[in-house]
Amino acid sequence: MKVEFWGQEFKVNMVIGCIGGFLIAVLASMFGFGGGPFMVPLMAVGLRLPMYLIVGSSLLAIFFNTVVSSLRHYQFGNFDLYLFCIMFPAAIIGGFIAPQIAKRVSPLAVKRVACVGLLLLAMNLLGINIFTFFK
Repeated sequence: MKVEFWGQEFKVNMVIGCIGGFLIAVLASMFGFGGGPFMVPLMAVGLRLPMYLIVGSSLLAIFFNTVVSSLRHYQFGNFDLYLFCIMFPAAIIGGFIAPQIAKRVSPLAVKRVACVGLLLLAMNLLGINIFTFFK
C-alpha cells in the first residue's frame, strides 16, 4: 500500500503492520506497557517509515490500546490514582516538548536515543538494573 504524507509517498506492507500491531497490542496489554517501545522499531524496520512520521503514528496507534488496557486494569483494581495524578501532567508536558526537540535534532540522533532507551527497557524487563552496577 502507498501512503502519502506531506507530499512524500511511502510503500508500506500492511500485512506486517497489522500482524505486528496486533501482537504488540496483546503483549502491551498483558505486561502493562504502552507498546511504543515495540511499535517504533516495527514501523522503522518492518515498515521502513521515516522517524518524523513514526513518532506521531505510533502514539496514535498505541493511544487506543492504552485507553482500553487502562480501563480494564482499573476494573480489575490495578490502578493507583495518586501515581496517575503525578504522571499524567508530566506526560502531557513531555508530549508537547519532545516533538519540538526531535524536530531540531537529526533523525540519526533520535534513532540512537531510541535505541539506548529500548536497551535500558529490555535490560529492566530481564531483571538487569544497570544503575546497580555503578554502586
